[in-house]
Amino acid sequence: MSVYQHPYKDVDFVIRHLLEFDAFCQDKGLDEVNADFANVVLSEAAKFAAKNLVEQNQQGDIHPAKLVDGKVVETPGFGEAYRNFVEQGWPSLSAAEEFGGQGLPNLLSVAANEIWQSANMAFALCPMLGQSAIAALENHGSEQLKAQYLEKLISGQWTGTMNLTESAAGTDLAAIKTRAVADEGHYKIFGQKIFITWGDHQMAENIVHLVLARLPDAPAGVKGISLFVVPKYLLDESGNPGIENDVRCLSLEHKMGIHGSPTCVMSYGDNEGAIGYLVGEPHCGLRYMFSMMNHARQGVGVQGLGISERAFQGALEYAAQRVQGSDKSGNSIRIIQFGDVRRMLLMMKSGTEAIRALCYFTGFEDDKKAAATSEQQPAIAAKVAFLTPIVKGWSTELAQELVSLAMQVYGGAGYIEEAGVAQHVRDARILPIYEGTTGIQALDLTLRKTLFDKAAQATLFIEDVQRTVDELDSLDGAGDLQSALSSALDDARAALVWLAKNPQQADSIAANNLQLWGYLLGGWLMAKSSIAAQQQLDQGAGDSEYLNAKKVTCQFYSEHFLVRTKACIASIEAGSDAIMSLSEQQFFSHVN
Repeated sequence: MSVYQHPYKDVDFVIRHLLEFDAFCQDKGLDEVNADFANVVLSEAAKFAAKNLVEQNQQGDIHPAKLVDGKVVETPGFGEAYRNFVEQGWPSLSAAEEFGGQGLPNLLSVAANEIWQSANMAFALCPMLGQSAIAALENHGSEQLKAQYLEKLISGQWTGTMNLTESAAGTDLAAIKTRAVADEGHYKIFGQKIFITWGDHQMAENIVHLVLARLPDAPAGVKGISLFVVPKYLLDESGNPGIENDVRCLSLEHKMGIHGSPTCVMSYGDNEGAIGYLVGEPHCGLRYMFSMMNHARQGVGVQGLGISERAFQGALEYAAQRVQGSDKSGNSIRIIQFGDVRRMLLMMKSGTEAIRALCYFTGFEDDKKAAATSEQQPAIAAKVAFLTPIVKGWSTELAQELVSLAMQVYGGAGYIEEAGVAQHVRDARILPIYEGTTGIQALDLTLRKTLFDKAAQATLFIEDVQRTVDELDSLDGAGDLQSALSSALDDARAALVWLAKNPQQADSIAANNLQLWGYLLGGWLMAKSSIAAQQQLDQGAGDSEYLNAKKVTCQFYSEHFLVRTKACIASIEAGSDAIMSLSEQQFFSHVN
């Protein structure tokens, strides 16, 4: 089992040179906050992870959470790790100072989240969902709900969950049946929810469930859904956890991976009704929940980044040590010297660095939005909205490939549990599924974020990429990178033209459209990284070994990933004829 090390040089490069964090902090008057400060914070985060989370990762896989006497008991050691996590203030990193947060930029929270996800994804899901619950209450909760719940959620003393899915509804939230009935200043909630991550545990004093339910007079469909705060323990007059609410975990799912993270079937109102409190206005719950869900979707993209980095480090360590055969002189050969192993390692290295650039870039846009004027904010919000399904969908799909390549580097040893990479493969597989499958992300990008706004935001990104193409054209030695990025950009333009002419086929081509944008934006940010690395080299600044490696990694990405836009546009332009031609019966024709 390899030991995870924080990739501090690449993280520093992205924050300092790709995103130009120092200039932003200086412009916004963030005294004492800069890239150096970020390095100090992240160094401490890495130390915490090494001491509290890395070794516990395998323990969570071997000793999953259990349901004992109606209560979920977490993996041994997780409770102590979580208490240390809270005591050191990690949950409050970027939260509002008004409610006890540290008020630091969201970018630092994204970078810290990468560390938690690399070190122990099952554990890190718990605070990640708490951050998403905070986002929903900050944006939509009443002053009373904020006063009662935000400070404890931000500190991590209490944790949060999302309760959307029901067994008969699945992704179709319009079909949910959980109901809410008004009762003396609050509501009583009745129903069951499934797939509730960290729905119960003993690590925190209270668990704040955000639950979608219907009021008796609710209109049909998604327009009739309301959002409620339903605490595990009702608050007493002092605002502390008091008597237990009518909420319980019925069972835990037996999963392929992330065993240390309990996935609960939750029941509300088996007796007198679970007491809940309305968030915002009635029948607006789905819109409110998207504040939480979009935050979580960006977080899941970072999970793809974290597990890819962890798997890459393990594969790299193994390849550098594993001896396989000898050369003509009788010298032992380590497999890192083999061309195909180097190809796989560079696939993992370049893919992970592209995901990091995209996740950090998106997280930093949230900081820009928070610091912008009210007139500027809608444009930045549209930008983040366009990026979110790509971060979630593309990053997690690519993570499947990268983690699988890590196992391939290990060969047969990787298929043995002791190597640790099998856990990464199993843990990573959920990422393209929860918080909205890749298909849902693709439809969101293609329909809502492209067709519905007549490609306005997509066109702005095309203009951004074109500026980088033009910059590359003026640099010596950047011809291959410029040509690859320009060609991929042409594919994105062609996809927009085709989609505008064939909007009725959007659902058939959406997945390829999302992948095309992922590879393009990943390539764009890698190209910008290559330019920034060359600028540092020209100035004689920085670590030349790292900077030259970064340039090679960016070139490799353009040759092995950016070229995939060609396959994407070919599939898009093929349309849905073949996809929709078979009758349902013909799908079974080979067996019937």
